[in-house]
Amino acid sequence: MTHADVVIVGTGHGGAQAAISLRQFGFEGSILMIGRDKVPPYERPPLSKDYLSGEKSFERILIRPEKFWQEKQVDLLLGKNVSRLDPVGKQLSISGGETVSYGTLIWAAGGDPRRLSCPGAHLGGVHAVRDMYDTDRLKGELEGGAKRVVVVGGGYIGLEAAAVLTKLGCEVTLVEQQDRVLSRVAGEDLSRFYEAEHRAHGVDIRLGDGVERLEGDEAGDTVTGVTLTSGETIACDMVVVGIGIVPAVGPLIAAGAAGANGVDVDEYCRTSLPDIYAIGDCAAHANRYADGAVIRLESVQNAHDMAAIAARAICGEAEPYEALPWFWSNQFDLKLQTVGLSMGHDTTVLRGDPETRSFSVIYLREGRVIALDCVNSVKDYVQGRKLVEARAEIDPELLLDTDTPLKSLL
Repeated sequence: MTHADVVIVGTGHGGAQAAISLRQFGFEGSILMIGRDKVPPYERPPLSKDYLSGEKSFERILIRPEKFWQEKQVDLLLGKNVSRLDPVGKQLSISGGETVSYGTLIWAAGGDPRRLSCPGAHLGGVHAVRDMYDTDRLKGELEGGAKRVVVVGGGYIGLEAAAVLTKLGCEVTLVEQQDRVLSRVAGEDLSRFYEAEHRAHGVDIRLGDGVERLEGDEAGDTVTGVTLTSGETIACDMVVVGIGIVPAVGPLIAAGAAGANGVDVDEYCRTSLPDIYAIGDCAAHANRYADGAVIRLESVQNAHDMAAIAARAICGEAEPYEALPWFWSNQFDLKLQTVGLSMGHDTTVLRGDPETRSFSVIYLREGRVIALDCVNSVKDYVQGRKLVEARAEIDPELLLDTDTPLKSLL
């Protein structure tokens, strides 16, 4: 049986940062990372952007060079799934019949792509963009001549994929069940701006329509079309599905950990099971920037910051998780930077003119600034962070004036 003082399940941003932070904070015990990927930890955001477009090679998206893990004495057990957790015996059952025991466990397994549940969802040519292998398969079909693509989902993954695929010369149709893109994460001003931008670049956006079924070729092997709930069938060579993730917490929940949408953790990233932490996309926590609501945050920032919190706690330097959420998205030549959480806002301020392709949307609740979406507006993003942290109460009329620096309003 393999044993490590700290076992980390997951080799994404959270898992990698947990190992790095442990060493930075002086942890001298043994560390073992277990990951489903067969390669060392790598960045996920480029998968739907630079890596898909070919602008970055795999070596350039590695979180650290492979030798780094050896130098830090972090062992990697790759290409393995955890099938069962015994929290009493402190053991993990993993694929291949192996057993790993731990002193402390950090669960950083992220999530699995949410799949379409309609007829034909199993067909070849239907892709998610969650790991390197997904993107490699997609790239292979593009190189094989696939040109007509239907993207299902108008969130950031879907929009980023649509932007890259358009740049690569594909005919892209984007299908979104809601009446606007980004409906779950942004206000209408930002949604309408990105819809217009994508349409200007040739993306055919279908709103308020869902997928009824996927059509296959005569052999029933490969997708050839997408039939919408409206009855229309869109011919295609490929389908890219970006409709969210399902938190990968099955073994934790089966072992008795508390959780509904993911696994619940306290302010130190501890689950309800002894000596088990959870971080990143799969960890549901009470977030101060969501007025204490229990939420999951799917972002690199959240994974990194939670990793540091768990590592500090393990090293005896516990401090609560209170990090300010931030996100980003690159589409075409647009850089979107978001700070704070806009959920529950009751007022929006459009600062600047979207026609200039440089503006910000500021979100307020009960008169206080809770979030900003900044498009090609780095200054607003940097200065706006302070307003969100301070929960600044500011007259919306003052926020409108682009000649007034946000920092001057604190």
